[in-house]
Amino acid sequence: MVTFKLNVLAKQTLIVLALLLFSNSTKAQLYITQSGIVSFFSATAMENIDATNKQVKTILNSKGELVFLIANTEFIFPNKLMQEHFNEKYIESEKYPQSSFKGKINESFDLTKPGEYNVTATGKLNIHGVEQERTINGKIVVTDKDVQLVAIFIVKLTDHHIKIPKLIMAKIAEAVEVKVNCTLLPKSK
Repeated sequence: MVTFKLNVLAKQTLIVLALLLFSNSTKAQLYITQSGIVSFFSATAMENIDATNKQVKTILNSKGELVFLIANTEFIFPNKLMQEHFNEKYIESEKYPQSSFKGKINESFDLTKPGEYNVTATGKLNIHGVEQERTINGKIVVTDKDVQLVAIFIVKLTDHHIKIPKLIMAKIAEAVEVKVNCTLLPKSK
């Protein structure tokens, strides 16, 4: 039931964000997905922690404005206990059901011309209810059929007020590597 409510909330939020973000961009071509992939990895001497979310909602327009919405409960871990701890103790998914990034690509690119573009995106990264201004390096790969967004960056847990109990601090790294891989299709008019 919680997942259903979160999925409905995520879809509604995506629509509202798209309308707000792109209200001044009516001539801009939209590219969207509801099945983008975001994963994270944390390595310590005692234990590695990794999880993947394959239901990331993403919108990009030809003016470079973009939004990522991530339902925190959709991260899948190889160990169910890790998943439970992530949602209940660290990310507090009931209180903070979504993480997000809303920003703009700084470099010029052409979504009508196949090719690879190294870019940076500057915007607000919101995790655990804490919003941070970030500039993230990435790549846009344009093909005749779709647009792929790829990025790898580091998130420090303290930047988003995620607390790790001292008892298990040796098992959880202070920073995690985040990977983004989203394939977007043009939105039909």
